Amino acid sequence: MDRVSSFDEPLKKLLGGATAKVMAEHLDLHTVGDLLHHYPRRYEERGKLTALADLPLDEHVTVLAQVADARILMFNNGRGKRLEVTLTDGSGRLQLVFFGHGVHKPHKELLPGRQAMFAGKVSVFNRKMQLAHPTYQLLDASDADEATEAVDAFAGRLLPIYPACKQLDSWRIAKAVDAVLPSAQDAVDPLPASLREGRGFTPLPEALLKVHRPQTKADVEDARARLKWDEAFVLQVALARRRYADAQLPAVARRPVADGLLDAFDAKLPFTLTEGQEKVSKEIFDDLATEHPMHRLLQGEVGSGKTMVALRAMLTVVDAGGQAAMLAPTEVLAQQHHRSITEMMGELAENWGLWREAPLDEGRRSADGRALGGSGRGTKVVLLTGSMGMAARRQALLDLVTGEAGIVIGTHALIEDKVQFHDLGLVVVDEQHRFGVEQRDALRSKGRQPPHLLVMTATPIPRTVAMTVFGDLETSVLDQLPAGRSPIASHVVPAKDKPHFLARAWERVAEEVENGHQAYVVCPRIGDDVEEAEGKKGKGKKKAAEEDPEKRPPLAVLEIADELRKGALAGLSVEVLHGRMHPDEKDDVMRRFAAGDVDVLVATTVIEVGVNVPNATAMVIMDADRFGVSQLHQLRGRVGRGSAPGLCLLVSEAHEASPARARLSAVAATLDGFELSRIDLEQRREGDVLGQAQSGVRSSLRMLTVIDDEEVIAAAREEAVAVVAADPELEHLPELRTVLAALLDKDREEYLDKG
Repeated sequence: MDRVSSFDEPLKKLLGGATAKVMAEHLDLHTVGDLLHHYPRRYEERGKLTALADLPLDEHVTVLAQVADARILMFNNGRGKRLEVTLTDGSGRLQLVFFGHGVHKPHKELLPGRQAMFAGKVSVFNRKMQLAHPTYQLLDASDADEATEAVDAFAGRLLPIYPACKQLDSWRIAKAVDAVLPSAQDAVDPLPASLREGRGFTPLPEALLKVHRPQTKADVEDARARLKWDEAFVLQVALARRRYADAQLPAVARRPVADGLLDAFDAKLPFTLTEGQEKVSKEIFDDLATEHPMHRLLQGEVGSGKTMVALRAMLTVVDAGGQAAMLAPTEVLAQQHHRSITEMMGELAENWGLWREAPLDEGRRSADGRALGGSGRGTKVVLLTGSMGMAARRQALLDLVTGEAGIVIGTHALIEDKVQFHDLGLVVVDEQHRFGVEQRDALRSKGRQPPHLLVMTATPIPRTVAMTVFGDLETSVLDQLPAGRSPIASHVVPAKDKPHFLARAWERVAEEVENGHQAYVVCPRIGDDVEEAEGKKGKGKKKAAEEDPEKRPPLAVLEIADELRKGALAGLSVEVLHGRMHPDEKDDVMRRFAAGDVDVLVATTVIEVGVNVPNATAMVIMDADRFGVSQLHQLRGRVGRGSAPGLCLLVSEAHEASPARARLSAVAATLDGFELSRIDLEQRREGDVLGQAQSGVRSSLRMLTVIDDEEVIAAAREEAVAVVAADPELEHLPELRTVLAALLDKDREEYLDKG
């Protein structure tokens, strides 16, 4: 068997069909290589009893303990039989319980003094922690000589505890690993020899042996250091190759034009751009002026003025004879962007037709010499969404293909095949985490040559995540808020413990309205008939909610709006906004809210990003614990956008000591989005960070953590850049090429997902 194919060997051949099926379905492990990269979560010292005092309730656990006593109990007048076994580890006690026919085998085997590993879900019965019908494996032997040998074999060794599932316990996974461990010798080493030797890394086969069967804690550290580096390096090489390939593509340079749209726009601004906006704009203008496509990530705090920067970039491209497209994740956001950009441009958007009459220099002609829809006097700004009427849609498509429109703002509808541009020069993607990179590139492919790309996100991204998730993009950061932005006070409202706090929250909303301002109320659910019908599909959900109030459905927009109209906010103008409303209806509500005709807007997260109503000063987020940290921060950013201070109230019924309440307290305690993004990411799996769910592929990161391993990622990035610069096709590094091919098939490397 050659070196590559041994890792590709299906587990079924070595482990049998039943075990292989469980591993595939529940752990996503299919090949020998998959199992060898299924690393232990932690290690127990053999012979040292696991602490039982701190077992987590309702979690599936593995414990190493000793039987203290065991007894058979009869019930139902002798018709029922129950075996109760008490375990001890010196720090606490745990009860096991077996029923019916299942008592016979453990009754014979689990004798006082016997040591074993047990696995099951921790529950409470009669105020005692217990495992019901746990699976177990004895660690001692009945024969005295064998017992001595077993003790000697286990002495000083570390017992690997693997990520497991209900159907397959840690020690059964360990046995399976034993069966494939010889194949570790066939591991293809991705690190160039000079890098491996220069950093003193353990050889890969040895690292795999050490991580699965360490003799000492030092073995574990050596193995982890090596395996982390492999993951970081291979990922960074994939990203470096994409950056290198993108840099080889041709693009039309879009240089600023004197006395054009941008100058006219800047001259009419009623405020001064922040230093950050000026700095980031220059970085973008420099990129646009090159003959290779810009690939830049613009990240900035909520309200830092990213849209302003993006618009200036779009106007620069239109001045230079091209078209610019902005891709928004929702219709509400696309409409908001269209409205705000049109308003910001004023007559420059309205007088788009005057370009025909204005003198047109060569800098404002498209690639084929045609006059495009932009000049020193104005350009047409169009909206394109999937729900537009046929006539409006036909006109928008015509404006794009003829070049009449210099700027288009749209949703996924922009990606459709029938959408054609005259000369697409810039693509702006708003809220990149909502789009797969395939969608991003589908829009880019509509240019005659690859257009420049600007990706925007209002979710602050720690440096390590930027180097991995967005590793093929140069990064610009807007960390200043424009002058005039007001502070936002945030408070947790414990509705269950202190209902009078919720009553006071509604009083505060009414006070804000009385002072001439407006408010948002955000709910996790719509509450319409479609949702209710879908909810009834889950059997027993209603009964469970009645028995346990904490399992009730999330609060809904339609219900809360109705309650507020009849109760706490009676007499105020209360409207609703959610994703299932007709687009015209949504647009009408947003227009009236922006105009000040609506006092309180009860909405879902459709208002999460991009919505800008400076007069809205208060936000109440119902069931706030049902939202993520970054999402709460985004929502909060909808208030405090004018001269009046903002107020955000996080309503929750979560218990004071719960992790959910701790999360809310963290949000209330700081307005620093970068700090909150770290908190958010620390609570999520690495795969979630890298967005593998969106791309349908499993995350390649098993050992590396993008939050904690910043030094490893930064160093691996430097090495990867140097390797790819010297050998872009990896012709002299066949092992690295082999590992890349196994990890990323051609499509996955080309479209490495970006969150």
